[in-house]
Amino acid sequence: MTPAEGDDSPFLLTRDDQRPPERRDRRTKVIVITGAAVVAVAGILGASSVLVPLLAPDDFEGSGTGAVTVEIKPGQSASQIAETLSEAGVVATARSFVRVVRQREKENSLRPGRYRLNRGMAAGAALDELISGKARLVKKVAVPEGLRAGEALSKLATGSGIPLAELQKVAAQPLGLGLPQYAKGQVEGFLFPATYEIEPGTTARSLLTAMVARYRQMAEHMKFEEKAAERKLTPLEALTVASIIQAEGGRDEDYPKIARVIYNRMAKGAKLEMDSTVLYAQGRHSLKVSERDIQVDSPYNTYKHTGLPPGPIGSSGEKALHAALNPAKGDWYWFVTTDPGRRITKFTDNEGEFVKYREELNRYLGAD
Repeated sequence: MTPAEGDDSPFLLTRDDQRPPERRDRRTKVIVITGAAVVAVAGILGASSVLVPLLAPDDFEGSGTGAVTVEIKPGQSASQIAETLSEAGVVATARSFVRVVRQREKENSLRPGRYRLNRGMAAGAALDELISGKARLVKKVAVPEGLRAGEALSKLATGSGIPLAELQKVAAQPLGLGLPQYAKGQVEGFLFPATYEIEPGTTARSLLTAMVARYRQMAEHMKFEEKAAERKLTPLEALTVASIIQAEGGRDEDYPKIARVIYNRMAKGAKLEMDSTVLYAQGRHSLKVSERDIQVDSPYNTYKHTGLPPGPIGSSGEKALHAALNPAKGDWYWFVTTDPGRRITKFTDNEGEFVKYREELNRYLGAD
C-alpha cells in the first residue's frame, strides 16, 4: 500500500532516519574519519614514492669504507660489471656506474680480474680504481733470465698455481703455442724471461703461449732473423749463441765480449769449450767443472764437439740477444769469470794469461 502524498506516516522515513539524531551524527563522523584515513594513507603512499629515491641515492660520495672483493669476468660488458659492483655494495646503483663509464668513454678500459674495492664508493671513484689497476688482485710470476725450460715451468707452477704436470704436458706438445718454424718444435729458449700476470682462468697453454709471444715480439723488434742472416747464422743458431752468453753470466757489459769469443772460435773451427754447455748436458748448475765432467757424452758438450750445440741451453734476455747480434770488436779467445761473487770476468787472447785466470778462479773456489 502506498502512502498518500504529504502523509506523515512513519513509512516515509529511511532506516537512517529512524535512528535518533545523535546516532546519525556519530555515523557521519565515522564516515568522515574513515575517509580522512584513506586520504592520509594515499598521501603516505604518494609521499613514499617521492621519498624513497631520496633515501636511496643514485650514487654514493667519496671512496667508501670496508673492503670487498669483486671479480670482473672476461667478456663482461660495462652493464654487467655495473651489476656486479651494485650487488656487492660497491656502488649505489648500476645505472650510476654505467653513466660514468660512458661519460668518460672507458667501456674498453675495464680488464677482467679480481679487485679489492670498498663498499659505498662513488661510481667515479670505483671506476678510477678499476682503471688504475691499483685495486687489482693478480698473481705475478717473475721468470728470470737464463732459466732452462724445465726450471721456468717449475717457477711458473709455484707462482701461478697451475699444476706443473699441465705445464709440462703443454711444453712437450707445443703445437699451437705460436713457436716460430725454426724452433723445430722445442720450447727451450723460447719462453721469454719476464714478469707475467696470471689472470683468473689462465691455463697452462695460454700462459706458455703468452711467453712465446713475448719472445716473438722481442725478436721482431730486434729484426732478429734478418740480423742473424747478416752474421751468416740461422735464427736458431743466433738464439743458441745468446743462450750461452746468458748462461756464462758476468756483467751486462761483458755480454758482447763473450759473443766475440764465441765467434772468434767458430771462425777458426775450434771447439767452444763452454762450461755452461757441459752443465746443461748434465742437468746441473755449478761453478766447478772437472776433467771428468767435460767427457760427458752429449751433443751439447762443446768440449767434445766443434761448433754450436744443437739448440739453446736456456732463456735469453734482451741484452744477451742483442749481444749475439752485435758482438764487441776484439781478438779475445778465452775468458774466465775469476770472481763470480762480484761477477768479474777477464778476457784474453793469450793462453798463458788464460791459465793464470783459471788459477785465480780455482783459488776463489778453494776459499769458498
